Amino acid sequence: MSTVHGGPPRMDGPPASPASATTSPAGPPGSLLPDVPVRADGVELLGEPKGSGYREPPSLVRRADGQAIALTRLLYLVLEAADGQRTTEQVAAHTSARFGRLVSEDNVRTLVTSRLLPLGLLQLADGSQPEVRKADPLLGMRFRYTVTDPERTRKITAPFAVLFNPLIVAAVCAAFIAACWWVLMVKGLASATHDAFANPALVLLVLAVTVLSAGFHEFGHAAAARRGGATPGAMGAGLYLIWPAFFTDVTDSYRLGRGGRLRTDLGGLYFNAIVAVAIMGVWWATGFDALLLVVVTQILQMVRQLLPLVRFDGYHILADATGVPDLFQRIKPTLLGLLPWRRTAPEAQVLKPWARAVVTAWVLVTVPLLVLSLVMMVLSLPRLLGTAWASVLKQQSEWSESLAAGDIAGAAVRALAIAAVGLPILGIFYILLRLVRQLTTGLWQKTRGKALQRAAAMAAIAAVTAGLAWAWWPGADTYRPVQPYERGTLADATTAVFPTAAHSALREGGTGKTVALWPAGAAKPTRENPQLSMVLVPSAAPAGAGTAAGTTAASAPAPSWVFPFNQPAAPEQDGNQALAVNTTDGSVAYDVAFALVWAEDGGPVDTTNEAYAFASCADCAAVAVGFQVVLIVGQADVIVPENLSAAANYNCLRCLTYALASQLVLTLDGPLSDGGTARLNALWAEIAEFGRNLQNIPLSEIQGRLNAFKEQIKEIIQSDPSATKGAATAPPTTTAAPSPGSTSGSGATPAPEATAPASVPSGTTTAAPPPAAPVTGGAAPESSPAQVTPTAEPTEAAPVPATPVPTAPAG
Repeated sequence: MSTVHGGPPRMDGPPASPASATTSPAGPPGSLLPDVPVRADGVELLGEPKGSGYREPPSLVRRADGQAIALTRLLYLVLEAADGQRTTEQVAAHTSARFGRLVSEDNVRTLVTSRLLPLGLLQLADGSQPEVRKADPLLGMRFRYTVTDPERTRKITAPFAVLFNPLIVAAVCAAFIAACWWVLMVKGLASATHDAFANPALVLLVLAVTVLSAGFHEFGHAAAARRGGATPGAMGAGLYLIWPAFFTDVTDSYRLGRGGRLRTDLGGLYFNAIVAVAIMGVWWATGFDALLLVVVTQILQMVRQLLPLVRFDGYHILADATGVPDLFQRIKPTLLGLLPWRRTAPEAQVLKPWARAVVTAWVLVTVPLLVLSLVMMVLSLPRLLGTAWASVLKQQSEWSESLAAGDIAGAAVRALAIAAVGLPILGIFYILLRLVRQLTTGLWQKTRGKALQRAAAMAAIAAVTAGLAWAWWPGADTYRPVQPYERGTLADATTAVFPTAAHSALREGGTGKTVALWPAGAAKPTRENPQLSMVLVPSAAPAGAGTAAGTTAASAPAPSWVFPFNQPAAPEQDGNQALAVNTTDGSVAYDVAFALVWAEDGGPVDTTNEAYAFASCADCAAVAVGFQVVLIVGQADVIVPENLSAAANYNCLRCLTYALASQLVLTLDGPLSDGGTARLNALWAEIAEFGRNLQNIPLSEIQGRLNAFKEQIKEIIQSDPSATKGAATAPPTTTAAPSPGSTSGSGATPAPEATAPASVPSGTTTAAPPPAAPVTGGAAPESSPAQVTPTAEPTEAAPVPATPVPTAPAG
């Protein structure tokens, strides 16, 4: 429920020109001039409001239908004198005495026929009451239903006026601030939400209390008006914009000063605070956590009510603070007054300078926001319809299940959910239809007798209609339900109307096109079942650049180190290291190191193979792949190779890090033969080419391809007689990427293999195998600071492809 009227209803007609009100009597005014003017039944004179923002303050009257009307002082004096006892001549004399200037009988007749009778403020000549048509603004409340008449309202709200005692107000405000702090900052809402949604009956309870509190909000306005000495009017309910709303007629508060009017406007918010404090007391006595949700609903109601864009409490607070009864009527004069040639126009100078400045600021904020809201409503309507339909179908299914299970409370919650989904959609259609009708009718009337202008207006309407038909025409994605992973920005809303150009660049918050690589046979992602993905973008450095034989390949300068841990040390002479560091939003960093190491000196074999992938950015990825083959020729007493991989995200948003260290260690009885060397050189060239194009390989395939290469290397060595028969051994050497020599030896004995992959999507910190599918710029959860968690194994690792140059071993 919404609460709309924290202040008086809409003023009808600008103060200086009340004839502009949309009210008309039943017949021609000239034929209905009474000899003795009499005020219409129910017309109430409110007088000049105190603290007005007008240079010449208007005087207010209220008709029997509750419509408030602003009149000039002269019109007000004429109406005041029309008491049913004075003739027009006597009315003129009385008005002249009060006005301080001569007002003739003809002047009175003119004012009565042209102004007061059309406004429905005087009886007709035959003594009948005028038929009036109340103003129907687009942003006014519709379908009003009065629940209490003024007399009943006064009786019901009288006991609550005592709550505005300053001591009580101070105590309630202090308790409310303490309750908000404790609920939001200390207790939290997790247990309350769990309790409420675990039991549908509790959801109904929270909703019922919230609705009742919205009605109690109106009691606050009425009681505040009584506290100041004004008389509250009728209370009821209606439809405002797209939501049900309560209202209270407190027009009589204009008899009060600015302070009394502001107290009336704030009275509803004060009663929301009372409800929150009372609920905290009930929670304190019962420990019923679900009640804490009511405190939150009160806070949300208060925040929304303070918005001054539409006729909520914030609007009336601003209106009463500036002394401008109806801000919406000042929109057109204010906008026209901004034009250089209209700044001195009379309609732009009716407000006091300070009031004019405040109203101008309000207009410059409110008008763009209302226009933007309308545009968003129109453009998003197809997607909203699709989403609403999908939600209704889901809720209807759950409603049927609840009924079948005998869960009446659950079925009621589902029924309310269906109503909550359907009501805004109906409200949007209603607003759009009213807007179209008002614009069309207004243009038709204003262009009457002007054929050219009417043709232009109708052409504009036809063009807008054609544009909407094109935007709303059913298509592949026009009525697609909104998905959880969508951002919902203005650009997203306009994509269907203004498709993204094919050449547009990818950027954060924008849309574009890219190509994703997926393994053959893998299930493709869908809108309903999205998968984590990553755009594979080659780095600026030459592909295949990496580390081999203890040297570092030429590459782009390393980004600045922003991580809360030390940078890995550079590899030793026979080490192999792939280090991918990414600190650039929306990018992908690759580092690949491939190395073939020969150990022939009989010394310790303690070479290391490392792969590190670190990221600290948003929507980015870092991929490091290290692959090392260690071939030990002859006897080696110590063989302790190390294989390390680590992937870490630090303060990373929707990013992925992937590190794969794969290492193969084999012992040979002797050097390879010429044939075996040729085969190994050819295979290593294939491996190096694979490393140079690693950016185009799905992450899910990299480890499998490297394992296949290792099997081929083992097959070459095991099938070579020179390496398996104990032939003479070449002079011992250790090189990074030598080409095998031609020697004989005994059978090769492969050492254990090791593979140390580490894949860390979205801030996770543990080493993990590569994902089941490659990733292409898809959304991932936000990440938190991560720590490096390396994995070390004795015999296998994964580096970044270096391009080793095979050379024959010495000897």
